[in-house]
Amino acid sequence: MNSPDAPAAVEPAPGSTRRGAVFAWGLWDWGSAAFNAVVTTFVFTVYLTSDSFGPAGEVEAQLGWALAAAGLLIALLAPVTGQRSDTSGRRKLWLAVNTYIVVALTAAMVFVVPDPSFLWLGLFLVAAGNVFFEFAGVNYNAMLSQVSTPRSIGRVSGFGWGMGYVGGIVLLLIVYFGFIQGLFGVPEEDGWPVRIAMLVSAAWFGVFALPVLFAVPEYRGAGFRRERVGFLASYGRLARDIARLWRESRHTVWFLLASAVFRDGLAGVFTFGGVLAASVFGFSAGEVIIFAVAANVVAGVSTIAVGALDDRLGAKPVIVTALVGLVVSGMLVFLLHDGGQIVFWTAGLALCLFVGPAQSASRTFLARIIPAGREGEVFGLYATTGRAVSFLAPTMFAVFVTVFGAPYFGILGIVLVIAVGLVLLLPVRAKQERLR
Repeated sequence: MNSPDAPAAVEPAPGSTRRGAVFAWGLWDWGSAAFNAVVTTFVFTVYLTSDSFGPAGEVEAQLGWALAAAGLLIALLAPVTGQRSDTSGRRKLWLAVNTYIVVALTAAMVFVVPDPSFLWLGLFLVAAGNVFFEFAGVNYNAMLSQVSTPRSIGRVSGFGWGMGYVGGIVLLLIVYFGFIQGLFGVPEEDGWPVRIAMLVSAAWFGVFALPVLFAVPEYRGAGFRRERVGFLASYGRLARDIARLWRESRHTVWFLLASAVFRDGLAGVFTFGGVLAASVFGFSAGEVIIFAVAANVVAGVSTIAVGALDDRLGAKPVIVTALVGLVVSGMLVFLLHDGGQIVFWTAGLALCLFVGPAQSASRTFLARIIPAGREGEVFGLYATTGRAVSFLAPTMFAVFVTVFGAPYFGILGIVLVIAVGLVLLLPVRAKQERLR
């Protein structure tokens, strides 16, 4: 008889990729650009760190600390919430619940008036949105094995990330021409262009998150057949899962650790990219959005293109190359920050060239090193514990800005996180085989 923590046999991967399910799954990523690109990167956080809310240096650091607190909360709760959504057999339900909480929080940003007294409301909404967005992402990422096959997992993963970038392009163009340039006639006073854009972004995410809830079947894999335990007992189960995996496949655990670190650094590139463009390189709100469109084009094209290369050569060469490129590009942004906007346009776009492939390939790398019969369990660990260090990049950004008193020093904090993840990844040895 199996112990309560022993996973049952995992459902076999489908023999062929269902294009409708893949497209519906990718549409969630398309819709999520409303939060990733508009809220946390290029529009709302740029608005929130403008001089309307406080002096330069202080507001950027406060944003960093707010996101660090959110990351700590994610670290404490995401592993267990993801595990419990699997054991309840309600992965789609919790994807829906967390997604629409993010939609509601995004819509509430319409109440953030450009005044220092509203800074903490804005910081709370961004931080809370990050928490629930990551909870939603736990369930969304776990669906990758449900919509792909062993031979298509790299392309499907790249397609999802690429859809997110393309969705960001479309929505950012709507925001730029419709609200920043005044095409929709929104009054410019009291920050109304940004505040109304938050309502549009909420609706965007809400609509495009619907297809995956109908097109992808509910999860009924190994986790669903495990005995449900109490909330605190879930932490004990998580520890036992990791300990067993350490004994049986140590390099898989090392990769989970390395990827958790470098993926948080990748998230930091986009989270603070728009803030740095405005505060360090003097981009206007409109110029930030134009850069954002270009950044999403570069990231989307590179991610989709490298997805096929991933299936041919394996994921580790893709990840290592991308992380080295990110460290070099990030250091160029820091060292040449006095060079003006041309530096950010060149080195910043180089950063975007490497972010997407590293994000996508990290999912497929894990798929090729999972011990036989442990796919569902290990993908669950990846999806849940992968965000367990999501406070690192915001914390290092905030620490460097606070200690040195200038926003551009935050770049060093993000580069440091990526470099540590790269160092942790290098010793990982894994034969990159296709899944069965």
